[in-house]
Amino acid sequence: MKLSPDQRLPNSDDITSLKTRLSEIFRNLTTQLNGVSEGRLSAFHNAYTAAPTTGTWAAGDFIKKSNPTEAGIATAKYIIIGWTCTVGGSPGTWLENRTLTGN
Repeated sequence: MKLSPDQRLPNSDDITSLKTRLSEIFRNLTTQLNGVSEGRLSAFHNAYTAAPTTGTWAAGDFIKKSNPTEAGIATAKYIIIGWTCTVGGSPGTWLENRTLTGN
């Protein structure tokens, strides 16, 4: 579940509507945060088409590939699913994360 950065509140003086909407927002935030802290959710809204070449990154940062395509030769084809930063820095050292397709 991706939370909207634009949370709208009722435009009225009705305190009940306001309480209801705020309860819904906090419930969604709590569900999302609990899922992340328990390892059930991952935040991969930062998908790139290539490993980062700018910015400061820490070892262990992961970037998901936004356009995975099959590559390689017959019987050894794979998909690049993203990149992992192995040495932090600007931009750091990035290695591909590949998964074999079986083709």
